[in-house]
Amino acid sequence: MTDTPPTAESQKPTRALSAYLLGTVAFDALLAFQRRLIYDISGDRTTAALILCDHPTGITIGREGSRSHIRPNPEDLNARGWSPRWVSRGGGVMLHVPGQVACYPMLALDAHGLTAGAYLDQLQGVAIELLREFGVTGEIDPDHPGVRVNGRRLVHIGVAIRDNVTCFGMVVNADPDLELFRDVRCDGATQPMTSLARESSHRVRVTGVRQRLLELIASRFGFDRTSVFHTHPGALHQRVRHAAAHRP
Repeated sequence: MTDTPPTAESQKPTRALSAYLLGTVAFDALLAFQRRLIYDISGDRTTAALILCDHPTGITIGREGSRSHIRPNPEDLNARGWSPRWVSRGGGVMLHVPGQVACYPMLALDAHGLTAGAYLDQLQGVAIELLREFGVTGEIDPDHPGVRVNGRRLVHIGVAIRDNVTCFGMVVNADPDLELFRDVRCDGATQPMTSLARESSHRVRVTGVRQRLLELIASRFGFDRTSVFHTHPGALHQRVRHAAAHRP
């Protein structure tokens, strides 16, 4: 009996995605967890990670952001607990509130044959596809990364790359309180942000948006296997997971 020689396809390394579906995560905890994951992925570039969560109410400012995009004065911001935080990512100002899904993919660009620009295009493609599934037509913003609907931004995108590994990602307004966005010009836009719940005739649930984002990212970036975790980064030694083969 002659052994069948391995094909190029069979010799391809398996791409594994560790997905962390979390609740509310403080921003400092997120940054610490990202650093840990990026370190691990840098050592094994066939692996990748994805954090899906939300954050306590607050403001982050990326490289294209400005304090002038935040209307309340410092005293008002302190009274609300909205102290702005400058972060090392692309994009401008973003207001984080309940009802959002923050999505942070961490993958090695070289392992996927992507440039930074191509990765950004793929991420925007994920956002467009997500909105389409809720019956909403999204448009790429020609001036800033992100997706708009009827002239109002619905998805914020801000990316950073460290050791050729991506971090940060996108924030999707699933069903937040839109009144809060009148005080912050997210990504410098003159119109306040909108949401899936406002623009879609479908029922919008944060958990559903989060799950669909996981599936779309796993499919678009060609992961063969996805392991899902449901614990806060500070309790990872107690994590419980289930592993499932990804089906595109």
